[in-house]
Amino acid sequence: MPTIATLDLAELPIEKPEFGRNPMPYFADARRQHAWLARSALGIVITEYRAMDELLRLDHNLKMPGEGIVEIMGAGGTGWGHFAEEMMLARSGADHARLRNSVTSAFGPGNVKRLRPVMRKTVTALLDEWAPMGAFDFADFAANFPVRVMFGLIGASADELPSILSSLEIQGSSFNLEIEKMGIIEEAYQTLWRFVDNLIGERELDAPKGDLLDDLISAKTAGTINDIELRQMLIFLFAAGYDTSKNLLTLLMNSMINSPDVWRRCGEDLDYCRRVVKEQLRHTSPSNTYRIVTGDFEYRGIQFSKDTMLIFPLGISGRDAGVFHEPMKFDPERGDKAAHLAFGRGMHICLGQFLAQANVEEGAHLIAQRIRNPRLAGEPVWRSFPGVWGIKSLPIEFDPAPACLETVG
Repeated sequence: MPTIATLDLAELPIEKPEFGRNPMPYFADARRQHAWLARSALGIVITEYRAMDELLRLDHNLKMPGEGIVEIMGAGGTGWGHFAEEMMLARSGADHARLRNSVTSAFGPGNVKRLRPVMRKTVTALLDEWAPMGAFDFADFAANFPVRVMFGLIGASADELPSILSSLEIQGSSFNLEIEKMGIIEEAYQTLWRFVDNLIGERELDAPKGDLLDDLISAKTAGTINDIELRQMLIFLFAAGYDTSKNLLTLLMNSMINSPDVWRRCGEDLDYCRRVVKEQLRHTSPSNTYRIVTGDFEYRGIQFSKDTMLIFPLGISGRDAGVFHEPMKFDPERGDKAAHLAFGRGMHICLGQFLAQANVEEGAHLIAQRIRNPRLAGEPVWRSFPGVWGIKSLPIEFDPAPACLETVG
C-alpha cells in the first residue's frame, strides 16, 4: 500500500499571494497529477470535495493541530500560543464536548432567530452612517457589522470597538502561519485578553442581563468551565464570529458586482437572499482548516501516516465539477443536492454557523436596499490562502438609496 510520502504529487504554493488571488489554475494542474491530493510547504492538501467530506468525519484519526501550529510559529510560552493549544478547537473527545456543550444552546437556530432584530438594528445604523457616502471600501464596512452584533450579544460598550476591531483582524489572520507577524499577533491577543478579562470581572459584580456573557459565566459557576477557559472561549467566539461573517459578506458583495439582478432581488426578498447566501457559501467561502493525523490509517488505498499535516481548502470545495454542475457559475437556483462544506464536518463543525448565516442574510438583505448598482472602484486585494481566506480590500462605488420603512421576507 502506498503512503502519502511515496506519492508523486504536485506542489501547491499556497503561501504565495498569487495563489490567494486565484487558486483554481493551481488546483487544476494538481488534479491532473493526482485526483485528490497535492503537497504544499505546510502539509498535504486535500483537493476533492468528497475526500474532504469523508476525511473530516474521521474524528478518531485526526485532531486539530494546536501544538504543531505553535511550533511552526515559534509561539511557545506566549499567550497566543497557550490559546492555540488550549482553545475549544484544539480539544478532542470528552474535553471538547464539555466546552462545546457549555455554549451550544446559545448558538442554536432558536436562539439565533431571537437575535435577528439585533442584527437588523445594527446593520441599519451602519447603513445610515455609510450608505450616503456613495463609495467606500466594502471590507471596511463589513468589518464593523459582525463585531457590533457580538458587542450587543454580550452587553459590551462600543467605546472599546476601535482597538478590538484591529486586534480581531490580526487574530483572524494568525492561523495563516505568517511567522514574521508573531509579535503583533501576541500583542493583539493580549489586547483581546484584557478586554474580555475586564468585561467578565465587571459583569460578575453586576446584575445578570440574560445575555450570552451571562450564559458563559453561569457555566463557570456550575464548574463546567474554569476561569481561563471562560476567557479563551469568549476570545474564540469573538474572533470566529468576526472573521466568518465579515469575510463572507465581502465575498458576497464581490460576487454580486457581477450579478446585478441577483443583488436587486436580495433587497426585495429575504427568502431569496437566504438562497444567495447559501450559494455564496458553496461558491467561495472564507474558511480553510487543518488536521493532524493521530495514528496511521488507510483511505482509498493510501496510508496516511501519524503526524502528517492535512490542509482542507473548504473555501473552494464547492468548485468541484465532479459534484456541482458548472461550479464556477453563481446560481442561487441551482439544483445540486450536495451540501456545501463551508462550515466543515465532524466534531469541529463550526459552532457559530447559524449565527454567521443569519448575520449575512439579514445584512445582505438590508444592504441591497441601500447600496444599489454596486461596481468596483479599484482592484480587490485578496488575503493569503491558508487559514481565513477572503478579500482584504474591496473598493466600490454605488447609487445610495434611503432607508425603507419596512422589508420584505
